[in-house]
Amino acid sequence: MKSQLGSDYTRFEEALQQPAPVSIRLNKNKLPGEPTLPRVPWTQTGYYLPERPQFTLDPRLHAGAYYVQEASSMFVEQALRQHVDLSQSLHVLDLCGAPGGKSTHIASLISPDSLLVSNEVIRSRASILAENVTKWGSGNVVVTNNDPRDFSRLPDFFDVMVVDAPCSGEGMFRKDPQAVNEWSDENVNLCAQRQQRILVDVWEALRPGGILIYSTCTWNLVENEQNIAWLADQENAHSLALELDPAWGVEASSLDGVSGYRFYPHQVQGEGFFLAAVRKAGDFEAPTGTTKKKKNKLTLAGKKEQALVNDWLLEPSHFAWVQYGEVISAIPENLFEEVDQLYQNLYVIYAGTEIAEAKGKKLKPLQALALSQQLNKEAFRTEVLDLESALRYLRKEDIGISGMSNDWILLQFEGLPLGWAKQVGSRLNNYYPKEWRIRMELPQVLEFESWGIREITSN
Repeated sequence: MKSQLGSDYTRFEEALQQPAPVSIRLNKNKLPGEPTLPRVPWTQTGYYLPERPQFTLDPRLHAGAYYVQEASSMFVEQALRQHVDLSQSLHVLDLCGAPGGKSTHIASLISPDSLLVSNEVIRSRASILAENVTKWGSGNVVVTNNDPRDFSRLPDFFDVMVVDAPCSGEGMFRKDPQAVNEWSDENVNLCAQRQQRILVDVWEALRPGGILIYSTCTWNLVENEQNIAWLADQENAHSLALELDPAWGVEASSLDGVSGYRFYPHQVQGEGFFLAAVRKAGDFEAPTGTTKKKKNKLTLAGKKEQALVNDWLLEPSHFAWVQYGEVISAIPENLFEEVDQLYQNLYVIYAGTEIAEAKGKKLKPLQALALSQQLNKEAFRTEVLDLESALRYLRKEDIGISGMSNDWILLQFEGLPLGWAKQVGSRLNNYYPKEWRIRMELPQVLEFESWGIREITSN
């Protein structure tokens, strides 16, 4: 770092001793207004907080109204906006998706008729990814649990790939002391070799003319510029430059004709980060449709089941109703064949929006429906919870609601759906997913921190 930064090294070292900034990215489909917070300058939906609150005790986080994301990593938005026509119907892959920051960000940027495949190779992390994607509620995301080499079964499938490669973690030194302890020259070289394998394994699935966005949270040349220069040489890829606002403090770099972008903590309000973008050589030719089609793996729900759930979404005609076991899901109609192709070739753990569980003639609304951006609230009885009741619900504890009935109830906090409860007579059954529940104890005094967001919550 002394060699790379020269006289700036002292400022860099001092910055690593300072507290890390705290930033969030809003889900504008759930919180459409403008908060009174400082902006993350390279994204339209990112904001800085003055300090780190107790996020676990904020029901809005559990409702998918915002995502706690490191500010530097939001720079992916610039690569997408500057080199991809986001108004088009796209197939996008977030290869190393967990825990979900970039996936939920991409989902907010692409058009509703686009498809995002969010992948994670480690099963436990893939489950966390699916949870965060579900909370965001976009409905056009498929979460997979596959090794990068598995995507070679889908040649020329993706228009855009984002590869936030596992790395030596130098940019996380300020936030994660363990990253300091694990660092070594040997680990840097091992990471670089693994990154090259990942890039080569997934390259075939990118269509000719497609865009690959590569990022790490490291500063060394080996894992960054050298790897992208190697890829450009290996695959005849073309490096893509980005326009920068000098006020951002992002540092442009160049090596062997490859452009890269570096985030240093003494120059930006964010952690260490590197990004580069390349375009795959060649012109894409769409399939002619003469290839013999396999039988669909996905099964459409029956007409009776469809009729029962049809008014649960705002635009039901835009979706294909799929039944997988007892679960009825909504897949965007225009993406049905592509999603089926993913089921044919990959291990899918979540797709579209899980709407209901069918048991005989009874339907149980599922958590993903409550959090969906397509949810039709008018189809259900709703109840508004105060902060204490909302947190007790999220802890999967008993809460009281007046009246006697036998209804499914959509529980909300400040206009944001949290999930379902079933009233049976005077008893209320809590159906919040047990694996998502808040485990920390509630303080004796609960204070709701709005930090500029309360006034924009939609009611």
